[in-house]
Amino acid sequence: MPEDIAAGSLSAKLNHLFSVVRPADGDEYTFDEVAESIRTQGGPTISATYLWQLRKGLRDNPTKRHLEALAGFFGVPPAYFFDDAEAERIDAELTLLSALRDAPVRQIALRARGLSAKSLEAISEMVDRVRELEGLPEPASDPER
Repeated sequence: MPEDIAAGSLSAKLNHLFSVVRPADGDEYTFDEVAESIRTQGGPTISATYLWQLRKGLRDNPTKRHLEALAGFFGVPPAYFFDDAEAERIDAELTLLSALRDAPVRQIALRARGLSAKSLEAISEMVDRVRELEGLPEPASDPER
């Protein structure tokens, strides 16, 4: 995230949505794709340039209808843009979904299904150790651990 964009700001939230909510090909949605999809679904008129301005923080006061349309496009509740606690919770879910797009990660998760809590904890500890050995940063804290 660029240094001049404050965490929790509208542009930071939009940047996060663009980075984790992606089409099947894995690339970020373009501003044109988002604008066109919103138009086709009967949403308010919104231009690719306006989306770019919102994402860069050059504009920061969209209408309620624009925010609802953006929330609908990205599959999050409109509260995502207004409630930082809700945004944080949704961001954690989006990050998990993004990780599950990775086929090997998804395979590990599917194979672990049904294991006991003790076994899942052992696997979690092994993954943490391997991440450490590979010099990877610690993952974001999991509130359930």
